[in-house]
Amino acid sequence: MTMEEQLRGLVDKFNKKMAEDEKTRDEVKHLKKTVNIDLDTEKYSFKLENAEIFDFSCTALEEADVIITSTPENLQKLLDKELRPMRAYLTKKITIKGKIQDLMFLKKFF
Repeated sequence: MTMEEQLRGLVDKFNKKMAEDEKTRDEVKHLKKTVNIDLDTEKYSFKLENAEIFDFSCTALEEADVIITSTPENLQKLLDKELRPMRAYLTKKITIKGKIQDLMFLKKFF
């Protein structure tokens, strides 16, 4: 499965959870964010608004509230649970740029 397919699957999973879980949806619905995922050789972006991810694309947005940078290999290890998110962050295998509130909120999803 390609990285794009895996990320689209995660988007679908997130949107399904928001549709089914009112408590989590209420926690997220106030957020309006744009996100870039920069894997050097691959770039992805999406928007989050009203507790829904939409406009997933295989290109980077010009401006983004949150920028996640890694490599395809390290992101794959995260997805396969071979690399723990905090370890990846502390060892700089993944970097996240954004407001501290955004980073703390993203932590809930890891």
